[in-house]
Amino acid sequence: MTTDTPGYSAPLPPGIRARFLDNGNGLTMHVLEAGDDAPDCPCVILLHGFPELAYSWRKVMPALADAGYYVVAPDQRGYGRTTGWDADYDGDLRPFLMTNLVRDVVGLVAALGRREVAGVVGHDFGSFVAACCALIRPDLFRALVMMSAPFAGAPPLAPPDNTPDPIHDALAALPRPRKHYQWYYATRPANADMTDCPQGVHAFLRAYFHHKSADWAANRPAPLAGWTADELARMPTYYIMDLDRDMAATVAEEMPSAEEIAACRWLPEDELAVYSAEFARTGFQGGLQWYRCATGGGNEADLRLFAGRTIDVPAAFIAGKSDWGLYPKPGTLEALPTAACTDFRALHLLDGAGHWVQQEQAEEVSRLLVEFLAGT
Repeated sequence: MTTDTPGYSAPLPPGIRARFLDNGNGLTMHVLEAGDDAPDCPCVILLHGFPELAYSWRKVMPALADAGYYVVAPDQRGYGRTTGWDADYDGDLRPFLMTNLVRDVVGLVAALGRREVAGVVGHDFGSFVAACCALIRPDLFRALVMMSAPFAGAPPLAPPDNTPDPIHDALAALPRPRKHYQWYYATRPANADMTDCPQGVHAFLRAYFHHKSADWAANRPAPLAGWTADELARMPTYYIMDLDRDMAATVAEEMPSAEEIAACRWLPEDELAVYSAEFARTGFQGGLQWYRCATGGGNEADLRLFAGRTIDVPAAFIAGKSDWGLYPKPGTLEALPTAACTDFRALHLLDGAGHWVQQEQAEEVSRLLVEFLAGT
């Protein structure tokens, strides 16, 4: 089924179209696409993160299409208009494990009639999916760009360490008690905290996107000296939350003014309304299932099959200089060109961008993507 107008509250840029595809892995995937889909036209897959959609790539898709690529961005499992997934907190989490998210993308490639793609690009949690696509199926995914979330590599060839991490007790014991946002996202109340928040989904997302962007002047990230409570407490509250606050209450403290909202060119109100309408309809649990697989150890166990394996296709990393997501754990960013990848080509940190780099600095991200893909 194909439609040129997905029904968003804001129009798509010229040249972007929408349709639905059966990915052969239980999903009817809603995808945005641009460019010539002829078999000889190289294909690029764009994978979003949380709380995002295929729509998050609207600002870079036209430039890639103009450069000669057939560009496809899906709503991933748990998001948007893609159907076939279960948001039940007590349901089966296995479909949200990383290898099955890779299977979703492999199925999409097959549904597009392709035997390989020129590059897979991922942002935020989508960066990990893209990295695992390149790790597991380098024959299909011939180049990789990660954005805003560095991938530390496959688990090591060593027995797993099942010792409980004391960091959560240490964070709670700080003079200002804290908690890590990823483990909060794994809790049962998290979805309702955001979907049914007092300010409404639109205002919640406005504050959330603002708080993690370069527009929030206090975003001045720096590497962590260690995986300790004191070091983690240096991070903003959208990462290391106050123990007694949910995410909606956390970001509400940094709600931008009406003047700041009017001045936000990278995410004006009509474009934000696309996100708020979709998440108000679906809730956030589909995306939160991904965090449960990560924090509960499911993904690490799932990826142990590929222990010790490296990413061997050409790879690059792009992020905003104002993004704390650069430093999730000590050494993660540094591992990209050394331990995780064997053909790492470039690391770009962009001025004027926080976590939402492909939206905040779309023109420069587009240029870097075209340059990288041409070089591979």
